[in-house]
Amino acid sequence: MTIRSTAGRVAAYAWLTFAVLNIADLVFGLTGEPTYSLTALTVGALLLLGCGIAYTVGLRPAIQADDAEVVVRNPLRDIRVPWAAVRRIEGSNAVRIRFAGRDGAELEARAWVHQTSPRAQARAEARARKEQRKGSGIDLRGRTPAAYAAQRLNEILQRQRPKKRSGAPDKAAAAKAEAEKARESERGAVTWSVPAVASLAVPLAALIVLAIVGAVS
Repeated sequence: MTIRSTAGRVAAYAWLTFAVLNIADLVFGLTGEPTYSLTALTVGALLLLGCGIAYTVGLRPAIQADDAEVVVRNPLRDIRVPWAAVRRIEGSNAVRIRFAGRDGAELEARAWVHQTSPRAQARAEARARKEQRKGSGIDLRGRTPAAYAAQRLNEILQRQRPKKRSGAPDKAAAAKAEAEKARESERGAVTWSVPAVASLAVPLAALIVLAIVGAVS
């Protein structure tokens, strides 16, 4: 399962298309003569910086879940959490995952994707109350995109929990103890995304160099 922001991806691809066309115009002169002046190089670096922002903010953010783990991809960092390390998943104005970190401390990952402002949360509550008054029979209270995403993740989490089995009590107790031991040994990890950092750092470095060149020339 992969959860992304459709609006963010559309906006990111729109900017990437705009940037590619403008860079091609600067390099190949699609609408005139190609130019390689300091100003043109600065514009190109700014366009590349915009592409880095579009990638990190629009294309990267996602929540990915399979039978082994849940991965939260934020603009610059990745949080990988095995299901056994997950302690709690909540969703209101954002998806929040509480999990055991590498040192055993409980950490919280807040997903960038599907964040909702308090005003949008209030609107969702108002719509839910309106639907309830209509007698739709469906409880939509607090149903924001983040809340729905958290619900889907919790369904996967429950499937990964050890099932209660009938049979000998000693075998059931041993199975439960083994599951708890495995749960305690699992840890989540937070890492920086090298491509995401590079997509911002390289254009910024180019802009700094161009600014220095422009100042001394």
